[in-house]
Amino acid sequence: MNKIILSLVTAALLMPSLSAYATYQGEQRQDARNVRQETRTQGREEKRDCVASNNKSNAQCRHEKRQNRQTGRQNARDVKW
Repeated sequence: MNKIILSLVTAALLMPSLSAYATYQGEQRQDARNVRQETRTQGREEKRDCVASNNKSNAQCRHEKRQNRQTGRQNARDVKW
């Protein structure tokens, strides 16, 4: 009987910390998502500017956009983990 009561008390004490951890994890995912979305927007703008300035070929502009987005994804991973 004492073991059952002890396990119930332990479970009750751990529940708030688990929900707090889940909230923290959710905030981290949201922050990472925001970083990726900002990177996408910046990549589009940079590619438009690159094409408009006509200093580089379309392939070079695409390559720069791809590199920028990859850097943004890595930054999002750093935020999340």
